[in-house]
Amino acid sequence: MNNIKHLAQRFPRDFKFGVATAAYQIEGAAQEDGRKPSIWDAFSKMPGRVYQQHSGDVACDHYHRWESDLDLIKSLGVDAYRFSIAWPRILPDGRGKVNEKGLDFYDRLIDGMKERGLGVFPTLYHWDLPIELAGYGGWTARNTAEAFAEYTEVVVNRLGDRMDALATMNEPWCICYLSHLLGIHAPGEKSIDAAMAAIHVMNLAHGMGVQAARSVRSDLPMGIVLNLMSVYPGSSEPADLAAAERSFLFNNGVFLSPIFKGEYDAEILAEFGEKLPIQDGDLEIINQPLDWWGMNYYNPSKVKDDPAPDAAYPRALPVPVTDSDVRTDIGWEIHEAGLSYVMKQVYDRYDLPPVYITENGACFNDEPVDGVVDDKKRIDYLDRHLRVCAEITEMGLPLKGYFLWSLMDNFEWAEGYRMRFGIVHVNYETQERTLKNSAHWYRSLIETHHSPERAEKLEEI
Repeated sequence: MNNIKHLAQRFPRDFKFGVATAAYQIEGAAQEDGRKPSIWDAFSKMPGRVYQQHSGDVACDHYHRWESDLDLIKSLGVDAYRFSIAWPRILPDGRGKVNEKGLDFYDRLIDGMKERGLGVFPTLYHWDLPIELAGYGGWTARNTAEAFAEYTEVVVNRLGDRMDALATMNEPWCICYLSHLLGIHAPGEKSIDAAMAAIHVMNLAHGMGVQAARSVRSDLPMGIVLNLMSVYPGSSEPADLAAAERSFLFNNGVFLSPIFKGEYDAEILAEFGEKLPIQDGDLEIINQPLDWWGMNYYNPSKVKDDPAPDAAYPRALPVPVTDSDVRTDIGWEIHEAGLSYVMKQVYDRYDLPPVYITENGACFNDEPVDGVVDDKKRIDYLDRHLRVCAEITEMGLPLKGYFLWSLMDNFEWAEGYRMRFGIVHVNYETQERTLKNSAHWYRSLIETHHSPERAEKLEEI
Protein backbone atom coordinates (compact mmCIF):
# COMPACT_ATOMS: atom_id res chain seq x y z
CA MET A 1 0.00 0.00 0.00
CA ASN A 2 2.89 2.36 0.71
CA ASN A 3 4.08 1.93 -2.87
CA ILE A 4 0.61 2.86 -4.15
CA LYS A 5 0.48 5.88 -1.85
CA HIS A 6 3.86 7.15 -3.03
CA LEU A 7 2.97 6.62 -6.69
CA ALA A 8 -0.45 8.29 -6.36
CA GLN A 9 1.07 11.36 -4.72
CA ARG A 10 3.41 11.93 -7.67
CA PHE A 11 0.56 12.81 -10.03
CA PRO A 12 -0.92 16.32 -10.26
CA ARG A 13 -4.28 16.76 -8.55
CA ASP A 14 -6.11 17.31 -11.84
CA PHE A 15 -4.58 14.22 -13.49
CA LYS A 16 -7.32 12.00 -14.93
CA PHE A 17 -7.36 8.23 -14.55
CA GLY A 18 -9.61 6.23 -16.82
CA VAL A 19 -10.25 2.97 -18.63
CA ALA A 20 -10.68 2.37 -22.35
CA THR A 21 -12.60 0.08 -24.72
CA ALA A 22 -13.70 0.06 -28.39
CA ALA A 23 -17.08 -0.60 -29.95
CA TYR A 24 -16.42 -3.65 -32.11
CA GLN A 25 -14.39 -5.28 -29.35
CA ILE A 26 -17.11 -5.17 -26.68
CA GLU A 27 -20.55 -4.24 -27.99
CA GLY A 28 -21.81 -7.31 -29.84
CA ALA A 29 -25.38 -6.91 -31.17
CA ALA A 30 -23.82 -6.85 -34.61
CA GLN A 31 -27.12 -7.19 -36.46
CA GLU A 32 -29.47 -5.36 -34.10
CA ASP A 33 -31.29 -2.03 -34.28
CA GLY A 34 -30.27 -1.17 -37.81
CA ARG A 35 -26.54 -1.79 -37.59
CA LYS A 36 -25.03 -3.13 -40.79
CA PRO A 37 -21.70 -4.96 -41.25
CA SER A 38 -18.28 -3.39 -40.95
CA ILE A 39 -15.12 -4.60 -42.64
CA TRP A 40 -14.32 -6.49 -39.44
CA ASP A 41 -17.63 -8.37 -39.53
CA ALA A 42 -16.63 -9.67 -42.96
CA PHE A 43 -12.92 -10.18 -42.24
CA SER A 44 -13.52 -12.17 -39.06
CA LYS A 45 -15.68 -14.66 -40.92
CA MET A 46 -13.07 -15.40 -43.59
CA PRO A 47 -11.17 -18.63 -42.84
CA GLY A 48 -7.62 -18.06 -41.67
CA ARG A 49 -7.95 -14.37 -40.88
CA VAL A 50 -8.94 -14.32 -37.20
CA TYR A 51 -8.10 -16.97 -34.62
CA GLN A 52 -10.71 -19.74 -34.96
CA GLN A 53 -12.93 -17.31 -36.90
CA HIS A 54 -13.88 -15.51 -33.71
CA SER A 55 -15.93 -12.37 -34.35
CA GLY A 56 -17.54 -9.42 -32.62
CA ASP A 57 -21.07 -10.76 -33.13
CA VAL A 58 -21.59 -11.09 -29.36
CA ALA A 59 -18.26 -9.94 -27.88
CA CYS A 60 -18.88 -8.78 -24.29
CA ASP A 61 -22.57 -8.08 -25.02
CA HIS A 62 -22.00 -4.51 -23.84
CA TYR A 63 -24.82 -3.28 -26.08
CA HIS A 64 -27.28 -4.99 -23.71
CA ARG A 65 -25.23 -4.75 -20.52
CA TRP A 66 -24.08 -1.13 -20.75
CA GLU A 67 -25.81 -0.04 -17.53
CA SER A 68 -24.16 -2.68 -15.34
CA ASP A 69 -20.88 -2.09 -17.18
CA LEU A 70 -21.08 1.62 -16.36
CA ASP A 71 -21.76 0.70 -12.73
CA LEU A 72 -18.65 -1.47 -12.85
CA ILE A 73 -16.60 1.41 -14.30
CA LYS A 74 -17.94 3.72 -11.61
CA SER A 75 -16.97 1.18 -8.93
CA LEU A 76 -13.34 1.45 -10.04
CA GLY A 77 -13.31 5.12 -9.04
CA VAL A 78 -12.03 6.32 -12.42
CA ASP A 79 -12.50 9.88 -13.61
CA ALA A 80 -13.29 9.12 -17.24
CA TYR A 81 -14.18 6.45 -19.77
CA ARG A 82 -12.73 6.26 -23.26
CA PHE A 83 -14.90 4.34 -25.74
CA SER A 84 -15.60 4.41 -29.45
CA ILE A 85 -18.72 5.06 -31.47
CA ALA A 86 -19.60 2.48 -34.12
CA TRP A 87 -19.90 4.15 -37.52
CA PRO A 88 -22.04 1.22 -38.84
CA ARG A 89 -24.63 1.94 -36.12
CA ILE A 90 -24.93 5.61 -37.02
CA LEU A 91 -24.68 5.52 -40.83
CA PRO A 92 -25.08 1.83 -41.67
CA ASP A 93 -24.17 2.40 -45.33
CA GLY A 94 -21.31 4.75 -44.45
CA ARG A 95 -23.15 7.75 -45.89
CA GLY A 96 -26.74 8.77 -46.41
CA LYS A 97 -29.57 7.75 -44.11
CA VAL A 98 -28.98 8.16 -40.37
CA ASN A 99 -29.95 5.27 -38.10
CA GLU A 100 -31.68 6.93 -35.14
CA LYS A 101 -31.58 3.75 -33.04
CA GLY A 102 -27.80 3.83 -33.21
CA LEU A 103 -27.69 7.40 -31.97
CA ASP A 104 -30.22 6.49 -29.28
CA PHE A 105 -27.82 3.88 -27.89
CA TYR A 106 -24.99 6.37 -27.50
CA ASP A 107 -27.43 8.93 -26.10
CA ARG A 108 -28.28 6.46 -23.33
CA LEU A 109 -24.65 5.49 -22.81
CA ILE A 110 -23.40 9.07 -22.53
CA ASP A 111 -26.30 10.10 -20.29
CA GLY A 112 -25.48 7.10 -18.10
CA MET A 113 -21.86 8.24 -17.89
CA LYS A 114 -22.91 11.75 -16.94
CA GLU A 115 -25.25 10.42 -14.24
CA ARG A 116 -22.31 8.51 -12.75
CA GLY A 117 -19.94 11.46 -12.92
CA LEU A 118 -17.71 9.89 -15.57
CA GLY A 119 -15.83 12.02 -18.08
CA VAL A 120 -16.90 11.31 -21.67
CA PHE A 121 -13.95 10.65 -24.04
CA PRO A 122 -15.27 9.09 -27.27
CA THR A 123 -13.39 8.15 -30.42
CA LEU A 124 -15.21 8.43 -33.73
CA TYR A 125 -13.34 5.70 -35.57
CA HIS A 126 -11.80 2.58 -34.05
CA TRP A 127 -11.45 0.40 -37.16
CA ASP A 128 -15.08 -0.62 -37.89
CA LEU A 129 -15.50 0.91 -41.35
CA PRO A 130 -19.01 0.34 -42.83
CA ILE A 131 -18.57 -2.39 -45.41
CA GLU A 132 -20.40 -0.39 -48.06
CA LEU A 133 -17.50 2.07 -48.11
CA ALA A 134 -15.03 -0.76 -48.70
CA GLY A 135 -16.74 -1.32 -52.02
CA TYR A 136 -15.71 2.18 -53.07
CA GLY A 137 -12.07 1.70 -52.05
CA GLY A 138 -12.27 2.05 -48.27
CA TRP A 139 -9.43 3.99 -46.68
CA THR A 140 -7.51 4.14 -49.96
CA ALA A 141 -10.26 6.29 -51.53
CA ARG A 142 -10.73 10.01 -50.99
CA ASN A 143 -14.51 9.73 -50.72
CA THR A 144 -14.05 7.83 -47.43
CA ALA A 145 -12.53 10.99 -45.94
CA GLU A 146 -15.57 12.95 -47.13
CA ALA A 147 -17.88 10.29 -45.67
CA PHE A 148 -16.02 10.49 -42.35
CA ALA A 149 -16.63 14.24 -42.17
CA GLU A 150 -20.36 13.68 -42.77
CA TYR A 151 -20.43 11.00 -40.04
CA THR A 152 -18.58 13.32 -37.66
CA GLU A 153 -21.11 16.09 -38.18
CA VAL A 154 -24.03 13.74 -37.47
CA VAL A 155 -22.46 12.46 -34.25
CA VAL A 156 -21.41 15.86 -32.91
CA ASN A 157 -24.81 17.36 -33.71
CA ARG A 158 -26.52 14.74 -31.56
CA LEU A 159 -23.98 13.92 -28.87
CA GLY A 160 -21.34 16.67 -28.83
CA ASP A 161 -22.99 18.72 -26.06
CA ARG A 162 -22.04 16.06 -23.47
CA MET A 163 -18.52 15.15 -24.61
CA ASP A 164 -15.45 16.19 -22.64
CA ALA A 165 -13.03 15.52 -25.51
CA LEU A 166 -13.40 13.88 -28.90
CA ALA A 167 -10.81 11.92 -30.90
CA THR A 168 -11.22 11.60 -34.63
CA MET A 169 -9.58 8.20 -34.98
CA ASN A 170 -7.58 5.56 -33.18
CA GLU A 171 -4.17 4.38 -34.34
CA PRO A 172 -4.01 5.18 -38.05
CA TRP A 173 -0.67 3.32 -38.10
CA CYS A 174 -2.54 0.05 -37.57
CA ILE A 175 -5.14 0.87 -40.20
CA CYS A 176 -2.53 1.79 -42.80
CA TYR A 177 0.19 -0.75 -42.10
CA LEU A 178 -1.44 -3.76 -40.39
CA SER A 179 -4.51 -3.54 -42.63
CA HIS A 180 -3.09 -2.42 -45.98
CA LEU A 181 0.60 -3.37 -45.99
CA LEU A 182 0.96 -6.48 -43.83
CA GLY A 183 -2.50 -7.98 -44.36
CA ILE A 184 -2.99 -8.82 -40.68
CA HIS A 185 -6.09 -6.67 -40.08
CA ALA A 186 -9.17 -5.94 -42.16
CA PRO A 187 -9.37 -5.60 -45.10
CA GLY A 188 -6.20 -7.73 -45.34
CA GLU A 189 -4.30 -5.99 -48.16
CA LYS A 190 -0.57 -6.37 -48.74
CA SER A 191 0.36 -3.37 -50.85
CA ILE A 192 2.68 -0.44 -50.18
CA ASP A 193 0.65 1.56 -52.71
CA ALA A 194 -2.54 0.91 -50.73
CA ALA A 195 -0.80 1.69 -47.43
CA MET A 196 0.48 5.05 -48.64
CA ALA A 197 -2.88 5.97 -50.14
CA ALA A 198 -4.52 5.07 -46.82
CA ILE A 199 -2.04 7.24 -44.90
CA HIS A 200 -2.99 10.33 -46.83
CA VAL A 201 -6.72 9.60 -46.89
CA MET A 202 -6.73 9.00 -43.12
CA ASN A 203 -4.78 12.19 -42.46
CA LEU A 204 -7.25 14.03 -44.68
CA ALA A 205 -10.22 12.41 -42.93
CA HIS A 206 -8.83 13.54 -39.58
CA GLY A 207 -8.55 17.15 -40.79
CA MET A 208 -12.00 17.10 -42.38
CA GLY A 209 -13.43 15.53 -39.24
CA VAL A 210 -11.98 18.25 -37.02
CA GLN A 211 -13.43 20.91 -39.34
CA ALA A 212 -16.83 19.19 -39.33
CA ALA A 213 -16.92 18.85 -35.54
CA ARG A 214 -15.95 22.47 -35.00
CA SER A 215 -18.55 23.66 -37.51
CA VAL A 216 -21.13 22.26 -35.09
CA ARG A 217 -19.43 22.85 -31.72
CA SER A 218 -16.44 25.18 -31.82
CA ASP A 219 -15.77 24.60 -28.11
CA LEU A 220 -15.42 20.79 -28.29
CA PRO A 221 -11.81 19.76 -27.46
CA MET A 222 -10.57 17.86 -30.52
CA GLY A 223 -7.69 15.42 -30.83
CA ILE A 224 -6.39 12.23 -32.44
CA VAL A 225 -4.97 9.01 -30.96
CA LEU A 226 -1.62 7.77 -32.34
CA ASN A 227 0.32 4.63 -31.47
CA LEU A 228 3.83 5.97 -31.87
CA MET A 229 6.89 3.76 -32.18
CA SER A 230 9.67 4.36 -29.64
CA VAL A 231 12.43 3.63 -32.14
CA TYR A 232 15.81 3.02 -30.51
CA PRO A 233 18.90 2.69 -32.75
CA GLY A 234 20.54 -0.73 -32.61
CA SER A 235 23.93 0.89 -31.93
CA SER A 236 25.70 4.23 -32.13
CA GLU A 237 26.99 3.39 -35.59
CA PRO A 238 25.94 5.95 -38.24
CA ALA A 239 24.16 3.28 -40.30
CA ASP A 240 21.99 2.23 -37.34
CA LEU A 241 21.28 5.83 -36.33
CA ALA A 242 20.14 6.50 -39.90
CA ALA A 243 17.97 3.37 -39.85
CA ALA A 244 16.29 4.54 -36.63
CA GLU A 245 15.60 7.94 -38.18
CA ARG A 246 14.08 6.35 -41.28
CA SER A 247 11.96 4.13 -39.07
CA PHE A 248 10.76 7.14 -37.08
CA LEU A 249 9.74 8.95 -40.26
CA PHE A 250 8.02 5.87 -41.71
CA ASN A 251 6.13 4.93 -38.55
CA ASN A 252 5.58 8.26 -36.78
CA GLY A 253 6.43 11.13 -39.10
CA VAL A 254 3.88 10.19 -41.77
CA PHE A 255 1.17 11.19 -39.28
CA LEU A 256 2.85 13.68 -36.94
CA SER A 257 4.37 15.90 -39.63
CA PRO A 258 1.25 16.54 -41.75
CA ILE A 259 -1.03 16.82 -38.71
CA PHE A 260 1.17 19.11 -36.62
CA LYS A 261 3.42 20.80 -39.21
CA GLY A 262 1.29 20.74 -42.35
CA GLU A 263 3.87 18.84 -44.40
CA TYR A 264 5.24 15.41 -45.16
CA ASP A 265 8.92 14.96 -44.38
CA ALA A 266 11.19 15.48 -47.41
CA GLU A 267 12.57 11.95 -47.21
CA ILE A 268 9.05 10.46 -47.19
CA LEU A 269 8.11 12.56 -50.21
CA ALA A 270 11.29 11.49 -52.01
CA GLU A 271 10.53 7.83 -51.33
CA PHE A 272 6.74 7.72 -51.62
CA GLY A 273 5.61 11.04 -53.10
CA GLU A 274 4.01 9.43 -56.15
CA LYS A 275 2.04 7.07 -53.94
CA LEU A 276 0.60 9.81 -51.68
CA PRO A 277 -2.54 11.15 -53.42
CA ILE A 278 -2.00 14.76 -52.30
CA GLN A 279 -4.19 17.45 -53.85
CA ASP A 280 -3.92 21.22 -53.55
CA GLY A 281 -5.17 22.40 -50.17
CA ASP A 282 -5.00 18.97 -48.50
CA LEU A 283 -2.17 19.78 -46.14
CA GLU A 284 -3.96 22.90 -44.92
CA ILE A 285 -7.00 20.75 -44.14
CA ILE A 286 -4.92 18.13 -42.34
CA ASN A 287 -3.02 20.72 -40.28
CA GLN A 288 -5.91 21.70 -37.99
CA PRO A 289 -4.90 23.09 -34.59
CA LEU A 290 -5.72 20.48 -31.94
CA ASP A 291 -6.63 20.88 -28.29
CA TRP A 292 -5.02 17.60 -27.25
CA TRP A 293 -3.69 14.34 -28.63
CA GLY A 294 -3.51 10.79 -27.38
CA MET A 295 -0.61 8.34 -27.37
CA ASN A 296 -1.01 4.58 -27.09
CA TYR A 297 2.00 2.65 -25.81
CA TYR A 298 2.49 -1.06 -25.18
CA ASN A 299 5.98 -2.13 -26.19
CA PRO A 300 9.24 -0.67 -27.51
CA SER A 301 11.05 -1.03 -30.82
CA LYS A 302 14.71 -1.05 -31.79
CA VAL A 303 16.22 -1.31 -35.25
CA LYS A 304 19.49 -1.75 -37.07
CA ASP A 305 20.37 -0.95 -40.64
CA ASP A 306 19.29 -3.46 -43.30
CA PRO A 307 22.14 -3.42 -45.84
CA ALA A 308 20.40 -5.67 -48.37
CA PRO A 309 20.29 -3.95 -51.78
CA ASP A 310 16.61 -4.86 -52.23
CA ALA A 311 15.54 -3.87 -48.70
CA ALA A 312 12.26 -1.97 -48.60
CA TYR A 313 12.09 1.42 -46.91
CA PRO A 314 12.75 2.12 -44.05
CA ARG A 315 15.56 -0.42 -44.65
CA ALA A 316 15.61 -1.36 -40.98
CA LEU A 317 15.69 -4.71 -39.18
CA PRO A 318 14.11 -5.20 -35.74
CA VAL A 319 16.35 -6.21 -32.84
CA PRO A 320 15.45 -6.91 -29.18
CA VAL A 321 15.41 -3.85 -26.96
CA THR A 322 16.40 -5.67 -23.77
CA ASP A 323 18.31 -8.82 -22.84
CA SER A 324 15.30 -10.07 -20.88
CA ASP A 325 13.20 -12.89 -22.27
CA VAL A 326 10.18 -11.70 -20.25
CA ARG A 327 7.25 -10.99 -22.53
CA THR A 328 3.54 -10.44 -22.18
CA ASP A 329 1.38 -13.37 -23.27
CA ILE A 330 0.93 -11.84 -26.71
CA GLY A 331 4.72 -11.90 -27.10
CA TRP A 332 5.51 -8.21 -26.65
CA GLU A 333 8.65 -6.96 -24.93
CA ILE A 334 8.23 -5.02 -21.70
CA HIS A 335 10.24 -1.79 -21.55
CA GLU A 336 8.47 1.06 -19.80
CA ALA A 337 11.28 3.53 -20.50
CA GLY A 338 10.23 3.52 -24.15
CA LEU A 339 7.15 5.50 -23.18
CA SER A 340 9.10 8.49 -21.90
CA TYR A 341 11.72 8.05 -24.65
CA VAL A 342 9.23 8.61 -27.46
CA MET A 343 7.28 11.24 -25.52
CA LYS A 344 10.38 13.40 -25.06
CA GLN A 345 11.40 12.78 -28.66
CA VAL A 346 8.15 14.03 -30.18
CA TYR A 347 7.89 17.08 -27.92
CA ASP A 348 11.42 18.00 -28.98
CA ARG A 349 10.50 17.68 -32.66
CA TYR A 350 6.99 19.10 -32.79
CA ASP A 351 4.88 21.87 -31.29
CA LEU A 352 2.31 19.65 -29.60
CA PRO A 353 -0.73 20.35 -27.40
CA PRO A 354 -1.37 18.49 -24.10
CA VAL A 355 -1.36 14.70 -24.27
CA TYR A 356 -3.17 11.76 -22.68
CA ILE A 357 -1.91 8.20 -22.56
CA THR A 358 -5.05 6.88 -24.23
CA GLU A 359 -4.05 3.21 -24.06
CA ASN A 360 -1.53 1.27 -22.04
CA GLY A 361 -1.81 -2.21 -20.64
CA ALA A 362 -0.70 -5.81 -20.95
CA CYS A 363 -1.94 -9.17 -22.15
CA PHE A 364 -1.75 -11.84 -19.46
CA ASN A 365 -4.17 -14.72 -19.77
CA ASP A 366 -4.77 -15.50 -16.09
CA GLU A 367 -7.99 -17.35 -15.34
CA PRO A 368 -10.08 -17.29 -12.13
CA VAL A 369 -9.10 -19.66 -9.34
CA ASP A 370 -11.81 -19.92 -6.69
CA GLY A 371 -13.28 -16.67 -8.04
CA VAL A 372 -9.98 -14.76 -7.88
CA VAL A 373 -7.83 -13.65 -10.82
CA ASP A 374 -4.39 -13.02 -9.33
CA ASP A 375 -2.71 -11.23 -12.25
CA LYS A 376 0.51 -10.17 -10.53
CA LYS A 377 2.36 -9.68 -13.82
CA ARG A 378 -0.21 -7.14 -15.03
CA ILE A 379 0.01 -5.22 -11.75
CA ASP A 380 3.79 -5.10 -12.09
CA TYR A 381 3.49 -3.91 -15.71
CA LEU A 382 1.01 -1.17 -14.80
CA ASP A 383 3.04 -0.06 -11.79
CA ARG A 384 6.19 0.27 -13.88
CA HIS A 385 4.49 2.19 -16.68
CA LEU A 386 2.58 4.51 -14.35
CA ARG A 387 5.86 5.40 -12.64
CA VAL A 388 7.14 6.51 -16.01
CA CYS A 389 3.96 8.55 -16.51
CA ALA A 390 4.66 10.25 -13.19
CA GLU A 391 8.21 10.98 -14.36
CA ILE A 392 6.83 12.55 -17.54
CA THR A 393 4.66 14.96 -15.54
CA GLU A 394 7.61 15.75 -13.28
CA MET A 395 9.71 16.62 -16.34
CA GLY A 396 7.15 19.31 -17.16
CA LEU A 397 5.61 17.68 -20.22
CA PRO A 398 1.84 18.29 -20.44
CA LEU A 399 0.59 14.75 -19.72
CA LYS A 400 -2.99 15.18 -18.48
CA GLY A 401 -4.28 11.66 -17.96
CA TYR A 402 -3.97 7.89 -18.35
CA PHE A 403 -6.52 5.47 -19.79
CA LEU A 404 -5.81 1.84 -19.00
CA TRP A 405 -6.37 -0.74 -21.75
CA SER A 406 -8.60 -2.40 -21.16
CA LEU A 407 -11.58 -2.22 -18.90
CA MET A 408 -12.36 -5.85 -19.67
CA ASP A 409 -11.22 -8.79 -21.72
CA ASN A 410 -12.59 -8.49 -25.24
CA PHE A 411 -12.26 -9.33 -28.92
CA GLU A 412 -8.58 -8.79 -29.65
CA TRP A 413 -8.80 -8.38 -33.42
CA ALA A 414 -6.83 -11.06 -35.33
CA GLU A 415 -6.15 -12.85 -32.03
CA GLY A 416 -9.87 -13.32 -31.33
CA TYR A 417 -10.72 -13.99 -27.70
CA ARG A 418 -7.57 -15.90 -26.77
CA MET A 419 -5.67 -12.80 -25.62
CA ARG A 420 -6.85 -11.01 -22.49
CA PHE A 421 -5.93 -7.37 -21.79
CA GLY A 422 -8.68 -6.57 -19.30
CA ILE A 423 -8.51 -5.72 -15.62
CA VAL A 424 -11.95 -7.32 -15.53
CA HIS A 425 -12.18 -10.98 -16.55
CA VAL A 426 -15.01 -11.89 -18.91
CA ASN A 427 -16.41 -15.41 -19.09
CA TYR A 428 -17.52 -15.41 -22.72
CA GLU A 429 -19.96 -18.30 -22.15
CA THR A 430 -21.86 -16.63 -19.31
CA GLN A 431 -20.77 -12.97 -19.74
CA GLU A 432 -19.90 -12.92 -16.04
CA ARG A 433 -17.52 -10.10 -15.12
CA THR A 434 -14.90 -10.69 -12.40
CA LEU A 435 -12.62 -7.93 -11.16
CA LYS A 436 -9.01 -9.10 -11.37
CA ASN A 437 -6.55 -8.17 -8.66
CA SER A 438 -5.20 -5.54 -11.08
CA ALA A 439 -8.61 -3.84 -10.96
CA HIS A 440 -8.45 -3.69 -7.18
CA TRP A 441 -4.89 -2.34 -7.42
CA TYR A 442 -5.91 0.35 -9.92
CA ARG A 443 -8.90 1.34 -7.77
CA SER A 444 -6.62 1.68 -4.74
CA LEU A 445 -4.25 3.89 -6.70
CA ILE A 446 -7.09 6.17 -7.83
CA GLU A 447 -8.72 6.31 -4.40
CA THR A 448 -5.38 7.30 -2.90
CA HIS A 449 -4.91 9.96 -5.58
CA HIS A 450 -8.37 11.35 -4.83
CA SER A 451 -8.19 11.10 -1.04
CA PRO A 452 -8.91 14.23 1.03
CA GLU A 453 -5.84 13.43 3.15
CA ARG A 454 -3.67 13.72 0.05
CA ALA A 455 -5.37 16.92 -1.07
CA GLU A 456 -4.74 18.51 2.32
CA LYS A 457 -1.10 17.46 2.20
CA LEU A 458 -0.63 19.01 -1.23
CA GLU A 459 -2.27 22.27 -0.17
CA GLU A 460 0.29 22.54 2.65
CA ILE A 461 3.21 22.27 0.22
